[in-house]
Amino acid sequence: MIFTSIAFIIFFVVVMSGTLIIQLFMTERTKYYFLLIASYFFYGWWNWRFCFLLLFVTVISYITALHCKNRLAYITGIIIPLAVLGVFKYFGFFLDTITALTGRTFTALHIILPVGISFYTFQALSYVIDVKRSKISPEYDFIRLALYISFFPQLVAGPIVRASDFMPQLHEARSITAKNFCAGIQIMAFGFFKKIVMADHLSVFVDQVFRLPAAFHWATIILAIISYSMQIYFDFSGYSDIAIGCAKCLGYDFVQNFNLPYLSQSITEFWRRWHISLSSWLRDYVYIPLGGNRNRQYMNLMITMLLGGLWHGANWTFVFWGGINGLALCAEKKFLRPRYNSGYSVMKTCLTFSFISFTWIFFRSASFSQAWRILRAIFTLQAGIRHPFSWSFIALVLMILCEICAFLRAKRLGMTQVQGFCPVLNLNTIAGLTAYFVFVGLILTLAFMGENPFVYFQF
Repeated sequence: MIFTSIAFIIFFVVVMSGTLIIQLFMTERTKYYFLLIASYFFYGWWNWRFCFLLLFVTVISYITALHCKNRLAYITGIIIPLAVLGVFKYFGFFLDTITALTGRTFTALHIILPVGISFYTFQALSYVIDVKRSKISPEYDFIRLALYISFFPQLVAGPIVRASDFMPQLHEARSITAKNFCAGIQIMAFGFFKKIVMADHLSVFVDQVFRLPAAFHWATIILAIISYSMQIYFDFSGYSDIAIGCAKCLGYDFVQNFNLPYLSQSITEFWRRWHISLSSWLRDYVYIPLGGNRNRQYMNLMITMLLGGLWHGANWTFVFWGGINGLALCAEKKFLRPRYNSGYSVMKTCLTFSFISFTWIFFRSASFSQAWRILRAIFTLQAGIRHPFSWSFIALVLMILCEICAFLRAKRLGMTQVQGFCPVLNLNTIAGLTAYFVFVGLILTLAFMGENPFVYFQF
């Protein structure tokens, strides 16, 4: 069940209605049971057997966190979720790698990759680690912990919600309110626009070029690479907006996951603005424990980014992508010094976007050979089909205008972070309602009608 499906819309209406009825006539405890059942139903929509794996990881985290002062229990709480992730996501990858290195053939195991396993595993790990570090107290109520790990808005593609951010909300009397609902449905609408209007239209062009790069002109290939940079941003930030909006409608708050990443003036700044929940997770649970900036800084950076690349997928192209970003981060820390000049800032933003777009080639390519064909086509100025895809130019102009407007608005209001969606309207006014329904009409009119799941579902 993906967010952009009719099934999800029906599901969400049922969940909202059920939660509101429980809120009016029943206890808070009943609401937790209802949301937990709804979340497992949402997850089981893909494959009901996945629910047992989710429950297993939750039980392990619950038990080991209660006894994490015992070193063995703590290690168990770390090793078992990582082992589950390793078996289901990386076992085949490592077998293929060993086969390629040794020439020996191994019997392949056809293991289905459970959707969202990387996300809920990281949430379970952060909970156990934070209890061990005494940042939060262990949760004695299993239902609350199970709801934290399985809460359906963030379950399959994030954002990665920390227990320290979400668990306190489950101990408060959170409820559906008109204010939260009005804000939530607008945030969701902006997410739908990013996904089904912007990202899905761009994917048609991107998929065509990446499928057969030898057929296209080098300039068209560069346009496809820029288009993919926009596609993955609209796709994933759109998903995050829908997830944040869903939770907001139900009375819960999620962390921000994007902060205008393509306005970054350095690779370091980009990774503070892109997929913030993952970047901060890797910083707090990998980079800092390795030593952070205190010692072996460059090695720590490389290890963190290589693991970040591997987290995204069981393919050496993802590891290489993480390694390129790691090298760039090391080079920036070693050689670059801050300079404050408006013209220089624009140039740095353009260079950062160009570098990030270049690295997306390896992220998007299914293999090194495909990435090499794309790079060779560009650097040899390959002749071929010229296809100035109009939607790419529309998306680029719209993205630039929206990010500049959001940046200026945040600066005017003194905000340190810019939300990944436009300012919400006041739906209590005729003007606000009119503007909102015009926007919804544009979504329905311009929506891409093909089946196109979110990019980050595969991770």
